Formats: sequence, structure tokens, C-alpha cells
Amino acid sequence: MIEAEFILSEAKARGFDFFTGVPCSFLTPIINRAISDRELAYVGATSEGEAVAIASGAWLAGRETVVMCQNSGLGNTINPLTSLNHPFRIPTLMFVTWRGQPGLSDEPQHELMGEITDILIRDIGVGCSHLPETSKELGAALDAAKASMHERNLPFAFVVAKGTVADAGLDQVDLAPLPPGTYQDLCGGGTRASRYETLEKVVLEVPESAGLIATTGKCGRELFTIADREQHLYQVGSMGCASAMGLGVALNVDRPVIVLDGDGAVLMKMGSLATIGAQAPGNLIHIVLDNGVHDSTGGQATVSPIVDFARVALACGYRTGTVTDNLDGFGEAIRNALASEGPHIIHARITPGSLEKLGRPTVKPLEVARRFKEFLAT
Repeated sequence: MIEAEFILSEAKARGFDFFTGVPCSFLTPIINRAISDRELAYVGATSEGEAVAIASGAWLAGRETVVMCQNSGLGNTINPLTSLNHPFRIPTLMFVTWRGQPGLSDEPQHELMGEITDILIRDIGVGCSHLPETSKELGAALDAAKASMHERNLPFAFVVAKGTVADAGLDQVDLAPLPPGTYQDLCGGGTRASRYETLEKVVLEVPESAGLIATTGKCGRELFTIADREQHLYQVGSMGCASAMGLGVALNVDRPVIVLDGDGAVLMKMGSLATIGAQAPGNLIHIVLDNGVHDSTGGQATVSPIVDFARVALACGYRTGTVTDNLDGFGEAIRNALASEGPHIIHARITPGSLEKLGRPTVKPLEVARRFKEFLAT
């Protein structure tokens, strides 16, 4: 059995300083001590996939990251691990519990995952070994994990068996009640702008110091067509993860961070709004480009016409929530957000459709991530 404090001290000695995840009883000691350790950053996520995306953003901003989750939640990480970390080659250390370990009694929902945890992790290209049960083996295991991450630029997961980590207490600061945010309606009616026109306005209004993270699909493709710059990150997968990645970046840089999201993507992981509101990054501007359809897959309708994203975000702790339906109002909303402390959400209602001959980014995801990381560091 290993003390949680020892695990954290050994991890910190190797540079790991940003932790995020979703609790599991097997991980309680490590998470308790990570929350209690004021030298570390810990972000509690609403889902395991969100935690992976938060960690990816933090890594781009220069942190060494750790994601913690139950193996039953491992399935929730598959999308970002395979369509975000893999194409962009973003490493993170993971602690994944071994619920349903064969031979041990556990709840029935853990039986299948307990049998395939190691297989599943390795099948998606993530390095894997079991967390040692004694302190004297831990340092070498962490060194091997970090070497694998450095060599492959991919995550590495330790599978944590029941009873591996000794119990540890929790010293956490409770969240204070948030003051009500400000709602603003800048709709003026008339013809709605296209996504392309709205993105042109973004490029025109935001400063060159801002980092832009564009959600997967035609949003990133259109932004690339308008202007390809080192401060642009085009998510080519991991739908719904742009806001969580933006949070991971915003918490670790001083510059403005602009998330260009879609209505379908936000609906997929609305829990991220709560995490953003709770973490309250003052430099984050979350733009939801809402055309009411899944534009990249043929125009199937979303349920966004019945969703007031601005008021939802305000209820989650955002400082301001603005709704617009024209370029003048949208431009005003961006300028207001840049001039005040966030997080802000701008719900931009736009028209469906895109360019007939729309290309794709010619810069490979690996290069996009590295140049964005270098941009954030300057």
C-alpha cells in the first residue's frame, strides 16, 4: 500500500502539477490530497471526457497533466483520447481504477469493464501498466511512464487496483455563492449572418494576442479558410470538447482565449458550462455559433431553438450572457467581452450553410498543436 502524499510528491518531482478528473472510491486518497495540496491545480470535471479535454488545454499552456477516473468512466474518455490526444499528439498521465477486477466481488456494472480495462487502454494506443503496490517501485514506474509519454507524445495510464493507495483526508475550500451575471439581448432582427461572415468578424475584432480554439467540423475549416495563424487551433474531432480545452488553456495563460463552438457541440457536453462557471477564468470568451443544425453532417436539426444558451451559462456562473442575431450586435458583444472580466458567453444565432467548395486545414494536427503551444508560451 502506498501513501497518497508519496504518490503526489513523486509526481510533483517529475513536473506533474495540473490534476483533473472525476472521483472513484479507489482514487479517493489521491484526489483528496490533490485537492488539499495548494501547490497543485485540481479541476473537478463533470465527465471523464471533459477532464481529458481540460488536461489537453492545460498541456498546450505548458502544464504537465494528470487525469483521474474510474474504469467505468473510461468509455467516456475514448472519444477525446482517440480523436483529440491521438491526432494532436498530446500526452497526459492517467490514473484509472480497476473496478470489477476478476476474482474480486464488485457491483455488476463493473464486471465487463473489469475484464477488459487493460485491453481497452492498449487497443486505443495509450500506454498502460499497473500502479505498483509499494513505494519503492513507484519512482521507477513514473519514470517509465514519463519516458513513454515523451517518446510517443501520447497518454500513459496506470491501472489502480483496490487497496493500492492508503486512505487520506480532504481539506477543500467550498465554493462561494456566485453573484448573478448580466444578460444582454443585442438582437436586431433582419437577415442573419452566415457562420463564415461571423468568423470573419471574429478575426477582425479579436486582438492578435488571443488564442482561438475552433470546434470540429466546418467551423474550424472556415476559420482556416479565412486566415491560418499560429494562434488558431482547429479541433478535427472530439466534438463537444472545445470549451473544456479552452478552459484548460484559459486557466494557465493571461491572454484572451476565444472558444468558437457550435450549438450541437455545446449540447453534447453542457456540463462543461458548469465547470467553466465554477472555475471562473476571467480571460475566457465562449462563442456559440448557433445555426440550429448539424451543418457538417447534412443539416439535421438540433434542439437549440428551445435552448437559451446565454441564460444557461449565466445559471452556471458565467459573468455575462449575450444573445445576438446580426453582425453589428455580435461585434458589440465581442468588444464588450474583451473589455471586461469573464467568463463570457455570446450566443450568436446565425443562418445554416457554408461555402460550396470548402477546403480543410492543410496543416497537420501535430503541427497545429505545437505552434499553438509555442504561441501561448510567447
